[in-house]
Amino acid sequence: MIDPEQERSAARERWEATAPRWESGIDAYYAGALPVAHWMVERLAPQPGQTVLELAAGRGDVGLLAAELLVPGGRLILTDGAEAMVEVAKRHTAARGLPDGLVELKPMELEWVDEKLATIDGLLCRFGYQHAVDPEAALREARRVLKPGGRIVLAVWSPPEENLWLSALPRAAEELGLAAPPEPDAPGAFALSDRAHLADLLEDAGFDDPVIEPIDLVFDSPSLDAWWDTLREFSSTMRPLLDALSPAEHYRLRDAAEALWQPFLAADGSLAIPGRAFGAVATA
Repeated sequence: MIDPEQERSAARERWEATAPRWESGIDAYYAGALPVAHWMVERLAPQPGQTVLELAAGRGDVGLLAAELLVPGGRLILTDGAEAMVEVAKRHTAARGLPDGLVELKPMELEWVDEKLATIDGLLCRFGYQHAVDPEAALREARRVLKPGGRIVLAVWSPPEENLWLSALPRAAEELGLAAPPEPDAPGAFALSDRAHLADLLEDAGFDDPVIEPIDLVFDSPSLDAWWDTLREFSSTMRPLLDALSPAEHYRLRDAAEALWQPFLAADGSLAIPGRAFGAVATA
């Protein structure tokens, strides 16, 4: 059984350690996931003067796309549970040259949203809720802070077999006995990859009319080496495993993962690995 507090503490430590690597060095991930950000902002349809909250924002890519649509008079609240990630988002936001007062940045947990009842017009969360220890509680918090008729727009990953760009590495580690399979219902990249379950969670949290759509993606990389380096920097869970492996185990794991990526390898050595996310929209 998972101890919720231990899981939250361990996850927070992982993300605090990972945050600096999300500032640079994973451009291939950002480029591949960008269509999800555009889909989310289109579905949210933010308007001037509204207040939009982004949870688990990372460096803030989704919210910052929405920010300019809130002018004049609107506000973007950009948050993440890891304070180090908020610092990354601050630097990323400053580089955008947005108007003063448009963006507020602060630490905030998914399961404890530090905003007042019915004060938020729209809420964004890209690839955050699958990492919540109690996603239903987190979604109830989102429902609490949204105004009546306000909209939540979120994204999660579809099943691992549709996302070998990410799942090949943990799958190979499990098959080689280098990592244990995740506990049932444990938080993780694919914890909410069942569309029906996600719809049920939204309805149980009090949202109306959830709509879930697939978003097809492609993750490009100039080489297998470059993609391996991207995943090493990107993953908060696999980096500790990789650092603990012996050289022999490391090469075994790499060979097994690269075998799963071979079908996506071009003659020039570049990669184009398909992926898929589920985008969800629901109304408070």
